[in-house]
Amino acid sequence: MKLSQQVLNRTLLSRQHLLERATLTAPQLCEQLVGLQAQDMLPPFVALWSRTSDFDPATVSAALDDRSLARITLMRGTIHLVTPVDALRIAPHIQPELEKIPFRKGFNYGAMVGLDPEEVRAHGEEVLGDEPMSAADLRAHAAALYPDRDPGAVLQTWLYQLPVLQTPPRGRWGDSSRPVWSRVEPWLGAPLDHGYPLEELLLRYLRAFGPATTMDMQTWSKLTGMKPAVARLGDRVRTYTDDRGRTLYDAADAALADPDLPAPVRLLSWYDHALLSHQDRTRIIPDGAAPPLQAFAAQVSSILVDGYLSGIYKIFTTADTARLRISPRAVWSPRQQAAVEAEAHALLEFLEPDRAPSVEILAPGANLKP
Repeated sequence: MKLSQQVLNRTLLSRQHLLERATLTAPQLCEQLVGLQAQDMLPPFVALWSRTSDFDPATVSAALDDRSLARITLMRGTIHLVTPVDALRIAPHIQPELEKIPFRKGFNYGAMVGLDPEEVRAHGEEVLGDEPMSAADLRAHAAALYPDRDPGAVLQTWLYQLPVLQTPPRGRWGDSSRPVWSRVEPWLGAPLDHGYPLEELLLRYLRAFGPATTMDMQTWSKLTGMKPAVARLGDRVRTYTDDRGRTLYDAADAALADPDLPAPVRLLSWYDHALLSHQDRTRIIPDGAAPPLQAFAAQVSSILVDGYLSGIYKIFTTADTARLRISPRAVWSPRQQAAVEAEAHALLEFLEPDRAPSVEILAPGANLKP
């Protein structure tokens, strides 16, 4: 069965709860979507606001404090907000790939080349121990142990070599404190789960992002061995083809969405995983181009109109005002523009309730800088 881009678009939006906001708690949504991108403080909160009803950001802060949510480096080597169970069972799959990074010649201009990886790891384990430690303190220990090396590179190496996570206050609502790091097992009070099969992780990916190719799965996870893992799923997956004849896999118990379903305007945050989790992004980005990662780094975010990336926005604040500036990628109809304005005002009310809001829609392609 061949699937159109429109079916893939609406199915992705449906599974991501971007067609209709869900009545789920933050841990439930993180479980369903295999985590939320959380490289910065704000993105997971906007992701939850755009996907769930009556979202209270204080619940995430409380979950980080009581350790029912965790911020940990996982898929694509980036920080994700996940449940403790997922932190413990996904990390063993990701960790071997992370550990390869620091001793490559391209890492910090070869800063770690020539050192024994196991010796570096042992020093990191001894330094970090079982208690959280700030990046500044870790860097000071790195400088003492390796005076002839860049201490920042040694610190980054430890953060790749050791299964670690970020502890509060980093990640709480409105708190962009510098990271404090802890080893995963003492913080969560449980051992890593080395028995969680890769195929189970991929099945969950399909339920959240599918139907998808094995290259999509690899793009999402940055892992290899997709085809053998999918083969082990047997009749728990079904196959389709896309309009280019490529094989798409999907969970056998997952439903496809009606391509005619209306897609409301949604304002996503920078690094939203709906834009980052496929090699072929034409199901959500009309021209299939890579997401504007450089713009994301500048906290420029994305707007979905009729289900597709159709504009970008950025919020500028002063002591008293919050201004959301929008640059469309195409000409919007009056109805579409009104819907974008309404959602933008709702987002400002969520993010900046104490500042006077304003929404500005610029000419298509205009620069967002004020």
